[in-house]
Amino acid sequence: MGMRNISDIIEQYLKKILQSSEKGYIEIQRNELADQFQCVPSQINYVISTRFPLEKGYIVESKRGGGGFIRIQRVQLPKQEGGLEFILRTIGEEIDQNTAEGLIYQLRNADLITEREAHMMRAAVSRESLIMKLPIRDRIRASLLKNMLVALLSKQKEGS
Repeated sequence: MGMRNISDIIEQYLKKILQSSEKGYIEIQRNELADQFQCVPSQINYVISTRFPLEKGYIVESKRGGGGFIRIQRVQLPKQEGGLEFILRTIGEEIDQNTAEGLIYQLRNADLITEREAHMMRAAVSRESLIMKLPIRDRIRASLLKNMLVALLSKQKEGS
């Protein structure tokens, strides 16, 4: 089995379990997956970074410990009504900086916010702005993000 081959197989496997996931995300352990596919853990990293990029609507979070615990989440931004509610549900009670930036990136890509709005939102939710300890920081970030989106996206509904 060649390098490319194994990457394709791992990608297909991850996409399949992601599709059948009720939660919209999967959590995997890098070492376990490497054992399963009889490859080195760096191969798993390679597949995840190249096949699950933000541009294609994936948010990848690495959690510390446990042999490289990784969460892959699919983010789809529905353009129909109820899109805002969906986004607010996706944010939830707390959100880390990488996930927040991924969401802002997706919103910008879907043309739901302007470049300028995206810049302002990124600045507002950055850890440099939120000078407080976790988990409070992630809760405040989620709240800020939700309030900004309600203000921005509700305004667009009235105008359209």
